[in-house]
This record gives sequence, structure tokens and C-alpha cells, in this order.
Amino acid sequence: MPRTLVPTPTPTHPAARTPVALALRLCLHALLAGLLALAAVKALAQDGSAHPPGAARPAAVVAAVLLVAAVYAAGTLSPAVARSRRAAAWWLAALGAAWLVLLALSPDGLWVAFPLYFLQLWLLPVRWALPAVLATAAAAIGGFLLHGAPVTPGGFIGPLLGAAVAVATVLGYAALYRESEHRRRLIDELVATRAELAAAERTAGTLAERERLAREIHDTLAQGLSSIQLLLRAAQRALPDGSPAAPHIERARAAAQDNLAEARRFVRALSPPGLERGSLAGALERLCASSAGPRVRFSVSGTPVELPTPYEVALLRVAQSALANAVRHAGAARAEITLTFMDGSVTLDVVDDGRGFDPAAGEPPQGAGDGGFGLPAMRARARALGGTFTVESAPGQGTAVAIALPLPARPAGAAA
Repeated sequence: MPRTLVPTPTPTHPAARTPVALALRLCLHALLAGLLALAAVKALAQDGSAHPPGAARPAAVVAAVLLVAAVYAAGTLSPAVARSRRAAAWWLAALGAAWLVLLALSPDGLWVAFPLYFLQLWLLPVRWALPAVLATAAAAIGGFLLHGAPVTPGGFIGPLLGAAVAVATVLGYAALYRESEHRRRLIDELVATRAELAAAERTAGTLAERERLAREIHDTLAQGLSSIQLLLRAAQRALPDGSPAAPHIERARAAAQDNLAEARRFVRALSPPGLERGSLAGALERLCASSAGPRVRFSVSGTPVELPTPYEVALLRVAQSALANAVRHAGAARAEITLTFMDGSVTLDVVDDGRGFDPAAGEPPQGAGDGGFGLPAMRARARALGGTFTVESAPGQGTAVAIALPLPARPAGAAA
């Protein structure tokens, strides 16, 4: 973005196009134009009147005024000055030289030093701008003395005070603007964080509702339809051959079977994304492979059996949360996840070599892991399914968590 002639923090910053910046630029143009016009009018007013010996002719003063105005206008309209500090420095040098000519011809050129202060402070780096301002103030004082003005404290203090005001104004404005930008960025970050939190809460609520519906469908509709199918099959076997009720029972059993398959499809669709592409063991393998923290090894013990969806959800969430705790809180380098199938239960063990803690002193605060559960929530999840949850740990000796869930009894010939 082009550099402008107003005291904003950086020449290429978008703030250079704000209404305040445009107003400051117009004020700077008007100030310089007014001071040059004042010098020209005073010179013309003296034309034909008595002049001090050695005073410049009015035509020369007007020519110097026009020269300063032309150099200023050329630099203001030049794209090179707007883009390059080097071009801006050369333009300021040319403008300063033209001003020195005017200052040598007329004492009224002294006042042009004040807009020059602002231009130098804005277009040059601070390490160059401050010496340039001091040199301009010294030249103004020298021009004041050159034209035979009486030596008074005001002749020295005026240009120096103007330079000090310009420096304080520009640097103060830059400091205030930086603070404003800092607060604006903080507000933007706060708004973005609030939006992310709201999105995360919506996602968590959606996933929780999906899991609840999957559990309810599995525990009520699917199991009920499975029982209806078994009862119809038993009734079908009990009917005598050629019974007129046999076709109706067969159609009812087929309808129950079709609806049971549809209910299971609903359960799979509502299951966590990690379980959508296969079994619980496959989801746990992908979880271990995607770990960005410790090296995680996964193993299966016993003969895998098909688990109810609530069991798979609970075991996967506990594994996600325990592994997240090992990464975020325990600082573990290695971890191991073991899924064990036994005759009447299924267990999941997560062991890490992290810093550990003292369970007798109370559970440490746990952040939300990938599954959104801390240790209390893991224990509540196990208790809701009639299982147990245990934690073994000691300071400096790692942590082991285990969840054991009893397998539900299966009717003969039924698929859970």
C-alpha cells in the first residue's frame, strides 16, 4: 500500500487510508500551502516600498516559493516516493534544498520548517528522522539570524519547541496506535476463540447425542426386534404343518428381521467416527498410529467378539482420554493399549511411563482429551455400563488405567 504523508505507525499500514489519516494529510497540505502563500504575499506587499539594504527582490522570493511548492507537489504525487524510503529520502533532500533557498531570501521561510518536521518524522526511520529534524531546526535558527533579526531567546526556543512538539506528536501517535492495534488483535483473537469454543461445544453436543441415540436404539429397538424374531421362530416351529397362520408368522418374522437390520444400520451411522470404518480393534489401532506424542503399542488378547455399540463407544473414549492425559499431563514417552476379551468380560488397559501421581492424594485435574473425558468421567462411563474402572500410579512410575465391562448375555441364535 502506498506510503502517505501522515504520522501513522507504518507507511504501508491500512490505517493510512482511514478518515483520520486522510484528514491529517489534508491538514499538512493546507499548512504548507498557507505558509508558502504567506511568504509570497508578504514579499509582494513590499514591492515598490523601501527595502532594507541587501534584501531579496520580491520576484526572487515568489520564485523560491513556487520552487518549494513544485517540489512538494511532485513528491506527494510520485508513486516512487510512496513505495521507496530511498526515493522519499531524495525527495526530502530536494525539498530541504528548495526550502533553504527560500529561507535565504525571506525570513518568512522560517515557518515552513514546521511541516517539514512532520514529513521527516513520517517518511524517514527514527534514527534518520531525529537528526534531520535537528538539522532543520538549526537551519531555521540560522536563517532567523541571517536576516538580522535581534537575538532573543524566542528566536532559538521557537524552532526547537516546534521540533519537540512534532517529535512528541508523531511518536505519541505511533505509540497510541500500536496500543490500539494490540487491543484490536486481542479482541479479534477473543472473538475467534469464542467462536471456536462454541463450535467445539456444538460438535461435542452432537456427538454425545449421536452416542445416546445409538445406545438407546441398540438397547431397546434392536434387542426388542431380536427377541420378537426369536419368539416368532419358536411359534413357527410349534405350529402344525399346513397351519393357515404359518405364512403370517413367516412374514412377521421377515419384517422383524428387516427392521432389525435397519436398526443396526442406524446404530452404525450414529456411532463415533472412529468406529465407522470397522471394528473397535481397528479404531484403537488407528488411534495408536495417529498419536503425535509417545510411541504407542496396541495389542489384542483373547478371542474377539462382537460388542454392543455402547461398549465400543465407552472403550474407545476411555482409550482416547487416557492417551491424551498421558501426552498432555504425564509427559509420557511410551504407552501401551491392550484390549482383552475373556469369557464374561472385556477389559481395556492403558499404561504409560509418564511422571505419574499419588492416587491417595486425589486425582490430578485432567483437561479434556480427544474423547472429552477426565478420570472421573471415565469412571462414570464404566459404572453406567455395570463395569469397573481402576487407576494405578505412583510419582515417577507412570500410570495404568483399566476398564472392565461385563459382556451381556446373548440369547441363543441372536446377534447382538
